Order: sequence, then C-alpha cells, then structure tokens
Amino acid sequence: MPRRTNPAPEPHRFFNRDESWLRFNWRVLEEAQDERNPLLERVKFLAITASNLDEFVEIRVAGVLQRLEDGYVTPQAEADDGMSEQQRLEELNRLMHAFVCDQYRCWNDQLLPALLNVGVRVLEWSELDDAAREYAEQYYNDEVDPLLTPVTIDPAHPFPRVLNKALCIALLLRRKRKGAAAAAPILGVITVPRSLPRFVKLPCTSGCTEFIFLHDLIEAQAERLFRGYEVLAKTAFRVTRNSNLYLQEEETRSLLESVRSELHNRRKGDAVRLEVSEGADPEIVERLRANFELDTWQVFKTEGPVNLSRLMNLYSGVDKDTLKYPPFHGREYRLDRKSIDLWDELRTRDIMLHHPFDSYSVVEEFIEAAAADPAVVSMKQTLYRTSADSPMFAALVDAAQQKDVTVVVELMARFDEASNIRWARTLEDAGVQVFHGIFGLKTHCKLALMIRRDPDGVMRRYAHLGTGNYNPITARFYTDISLLTANPEITHAVHAVFNYLTAEAEGELYRPLMMAPLTLVDDLEKLIDREIEHAKAGKPAHLIAKMNGLIDRRLIEAMYRASQAGVEIDLIIRGMCALRPGVPGISDHIRVRSIVGRFLEHSRIFWFLNDGADEAYCGSADWMPRNLYDRCEAVFPIYDQQLLVRLREDILGSYLRDEAKARLLTPDGHYVRPARVDKPFDAQAYLMQQTEGVAPQGVAPQGVAPQIAQAGVTKPQPATKTRRTKKN
Repeated sequence: MPRRTNPAPEPHRFFNRDESWLRFNWRVLEEAQDERNPLLERVKFLAITASNLDEFVEIRVAGVLQRLEDGYVTPQAEADDGMSEQQRLEELNRLMHAFVCDQYRCWNDQLLPALLNVGVRVLEWSELDDAAREYAEQYYNDEVDPLLTPVTIDPAHPFPRVLNKALCIALLLRRKRKGAAAAAPILGVITVPRSLPRFVKLPCTSGCTEFIFLHDLIEAQAERLFRGYEVLAKTAFRVTRNSNLYLQEEETRSLLESVRSELHNRRKGDAVRLEVSEGADPEIVERLRANFELDTWQVFKTEGPVNLSRLMNLYSGVDKDTLKYPPFHGREYRLDRKSIDLWDELRTRDIMLHHPFDSYSVVEEFIEAAAADPAVVSMKQTLYRTSADSPMFAALVDAAQQKDVTVVVELMARFDEASNIRWARTLEDAGVQVFHGIFGLKTHCKLALMIRRDPDGVMRRYAHLGTGNYNPITARFYTDISLLTANPEITHAVHAVFNYLTAEAEGELYRPLMMAPLTLVDDLEKLIDREIEHAKAGKPAHLIAKMNGLIDRRLIEAMYRASQAGVEIDLIIRGMCALRPGVPGISDHIRVRSIVGRFLEHSRIFWFLNDGADEAYCGSADWMPRNLYDRCEAVFPIYDQQLLVRLREDILGSYLRDEAKARLLTPDGHYVRPARVDKPFDAQAYLMQQTEGVAPQGVAPQGVAPQIAQAGVTKPQPATKTRRTKKN
C-alpha cells in the first residue's frame, strides 16, 4: 500500500476509518496475489476486493462528498487524523486510484498468465477461431440480442437513466447517409443485460476452458445494433451512485413504505464514480464525465474488464476442483448419549458452536424442531439477513399455523432491504407477528427464543444467541459463535430484549446481557477499568478482543488508559481499526492483528483475565459508533467452564498464534506479516484439521496461546456463575 503523501503535522491518537478500511481491502488483495492460495480462489479474492470497493465508494466516498456539499470543513469526530474534509477526499482519491492500479496489475500480470498455464483462457473477439466465433454469434442471436435496447443521444433522445453499477457500452457514432460526414458525432449507449452471465463459455476441442466477456461479444456486434451509423469508437463503462438511504420519520407512512420508497430513490442517486476502459476515446470519456457531472478525479480508467467483481462468475464457471479449496463440511453436533433430544440436552448444559468449523445444522434444527414440536407454544426471532431458501424461514412460516410466532425483521440491513421487505410480507401473510424494531435503531442482535412446556409441566425458555446472521449460506464461510442455552438468567434477559424490540419497553437491566444502545458501552468500559485496577494492584491484567471493526473513541481511550496502567491487550480486528498500537507512553502494551483467510472472520469475542477468574463474552456488536449507539445489539456471557476454556485457549489462542494469514498493525498504520518461519501456523487450517480429526479436539496444543499462558491463566478457573437447572 502506498505511503501517505501529506502526513499529519503531528502524531494523532487515531487512524482515519476510511483509510483503515482501504488498508483492509489491500489485505484482501494480498490473498489474490498469494500464490499459496488455489488459483480460482485468488480470482475470487480479487472479485471480492472489487465488490468491497463498490460499497466503499457508494457509501463512504459518497458520504464525504455529501459533507463537503453541506459545508462541513473538519472531519467527523470519529476521523481524528488532523485532516480537513477536503484533504481527506484528496487522500482517499490517491489511495483509491493506487488500489485500482494494483487490482489490474494483479489481474493482468499474475492471474491471467496463471489461468492460461492451466488451460483457462479469457479471449477477445479477435482471438476467437472460426468455430468459437460461430458459436458466439449464435449465442448472441438467440440469447443476447432480444434483450438489448440501443439508444442514441441527440436532441430527440436524452441520455438514458443508467442504473447504479450497471455495465454499459458507450459508442461514438456518425451517420453514414450522404451529407452526414460533416455532422458532429453522437453518442450511443447499450446497457449490458444483468440477467445474463458476464462470461460466455465457448466450445473448445483442445481441452482448454475458454470464455469471452459478454460485453466484448456485444461490442463486436455493435454495428448490427446501430445500422446506418459508422462506429468511430466504443468502450465499456460503469457508474457508481450514492447509495445512502435517507429516511425521515413520518407519521403518515410506515417504516416499510419509507424504505421501499428510498430503495427506489437509491437507484437514482448522484453519480460518485465513473469506470471506463483504459484507452477509451477521450471524447467518449469527456461526454460521459460531463453527463454524470463528475470531476476528473472521479473517472477511473481500468486496464482490463470494467467491474472486476464479475470475476466471481469465472470462479463458478470453471469446473476444476484442483484450482479451488477442497470441500469442507463442519463438524456435526452429537447429543450426549443420555439426552433424549435437543431440549433435554439444553436442560443439562449449554452448547457453544464455532462456525463453520462446527456445522450450522444444529441451529437450523433448533428452529425447525421448535416449529414442529407441539410442546413449543411460542417462538420469537430476529432476522437481519437471511437466504432465499432458508429452512429456518420456512419453519417460521409453518409454525405460525399452530403457535404464536413473532419475528423482528430489520428492513434497513444495507443492500438487503428489498429482500427483507419480501420476507416481512411473506411472514405477515402466513400469520406471523412482524415488527420492525425501534425507529432510528437497526435491529442487529441475533436472538431466537422458544417457550416450551416440558414433560414435567414446567414452562421453560430456550434461546439461541449468536454473532452471525440466521443465514445457512454465509454460515459456511463466515466464522461465528453460537450459544444454545436454557440458562434461566440468559433466557429471561432475551425475553426482555424482545419486549424492548416490540414495545420499546425499557426499565429492565437485561442482565446478564450487555445491550446496545442501553448499557453496552458502560459495561465494556467497566470491564476494562477492572483490568486497570488489577494492574495497579500489581496483579496480572489482560484482555483480548476479537471483532470486525474498532472505531469508537471512548473505548479506544479506555484501552489507552489500560495500556498505560500495564494491562496487556491483544486485539484481533479484521477490518477497520482506529486505535494506534505500540505508541510509547500511550499504547505500549497493545498489539493489533488482522486475519484474512479462506473464511471471513466475523465473530466478536471479548475476554478479560479478571485476576484469574476470567470472563468471556460474545455478541453481534463491533466497537463502532453505529453498533454501540445506533443499533440494538446483544452481547452474552459464556458461563460453562469447558466452553470458556475452548473459547480462550483453542479459538482465541489459535488466532493469536497465527503466522500464515495474520498481519500486524504498526504504529504508523501499516500492516506487516509476522516474522517468517518454516512452517507458519494457520489458525483456520488448524481449526479445520480439528474438525477432520487431524488435530486434537477441545484444547489447542501447547504454545498456541503463549500470551494467555504468560498472563496467568493455564487451567480452568472456578465458575463465575453457578449452573442452574438439573436435568429432568
């Protein structure tokens, strides 16, 4: 990643969140560049960087432009790095252009040659042989041409409305008819159909796998679309628009209708970025830039296919398993042989799962069993994101025919709003009581609660609490923690949370849960302060926090205080991190690492040494202002001592030892690899080996968590809570 050209005039206590995010995307790009990864996985990582950058542009860059337009001069409070808003925009501009250059360098210099070496070819029209050209033309005639609408731009035909991120082709045209030679060229536009795959697979008799980009095929047939015109030049282009939603609270409209309306407006958002092929005719570029009212810096020229995120289709289109990660299936949970069913098991002990290393199927079974069990009289669940064919969604619909079912659907889950509106309507039609949470607060907590009349006649609560969405698809490649429990304290608190979400009924403390926006920040700060008191008393003090992003200044300042008191702090932050580690006198005792690998690190885990009586919590909240103050989040304790040991030594310990996929954050904001060793430890690979029986189960081998051992925890400690309900 390039160094900053205009450094802040003095050291600052925080990194800027946007620059930190771009550094994260560079780490993803490194996985595309890493020859140790399977080739098609590298292609997939490159596609992910492009998709990530799209969201960054349409949300974060759009936000900076909005603030400038609204007259803001200084950065937002969360972005304290000494730069004005205009300086910030200039720095992001420099970094984004540098990043795009690195993306296409990876594609052209590394991935394309490597694909060619294994017989995967992405061809241009001029490279097609007669058989391939004949097939491509037939495909065009049958599948593509009926979907195309060519448009010319002239006084009678205004520039068409180009949808956000739609791939298009611009053409410079001149009439062929007599007397038109002196006329000024006009612009033509074709929108590439989104319903068709971006790669057209070609027949090949040599054993190779060959493709042509769909837009290349359309460009080759352009003169057929614009008969009577001479095509002077042509290029692919793509516009990214502002995709922030702006909701005003209105008494006359429901939240659902407001979101539906704003989704429509999103498609019309102001343009933020124009991507256009390198070498495009300057006149085409200038006409496009002027039409979309963009500054020159907002034009990104690509030395390859516009929209690299579509390379994901190449990954799925090449049937060569040797070029992909080997299939992996999480470990299935097995009930204790003394347990009759899952309910019986949960009355005896908690179940903690680490997905995807532990299969998500037991969570699905929990929801489906509740739906089918006549003893379960009530079901409550939150939905933030889910999949179209989720068995849990179907179970909720079926359950509504026999029992009370309540679902809190978050309509404003970014980029999933449209699908969530459909889910909400389907659930309502089935008889489910659907709520949309508290206005102004996103419902991000992952909770499910079942009320069951057990065989002993007692009405009990059973709950699932998680760090990830109720989505069986993403559960296969996101790392998350699930807790299934019948603990009366926890399940009673979950019940209180649902009352808060459906009626905004406050007044309860929700203990032992830590809830945002009500108690979470205060609770976390108290836990940090407790470690400070231990350190001041000369006792070992240590905390470990794993999350997706760390931006909140209040909690960062609390950790700075802890470091200055001598508390050892290990942070595992996948993405944005505003905390500056290793600064003398401020953060000497703080270490930050990011792990980017096969699975997306998504779990949030917070561990505190607490003078040897260690405590651990998991939940849905990152330490970012949006999570702590603008969302309903739930963070829950892990009481069971065996589960606590696994969480501490096996899971956190593995991530702290990782030498293969970890990057360490330096005080100047850059990320570096750990010192090279002959056989670097790969945490995700180790956890997969556990699942497959290659590595020992339960507790990682000696040396996995040296920092934890040095802090004074080497064996299970006395329980901080007494386990409660005896088995019936």
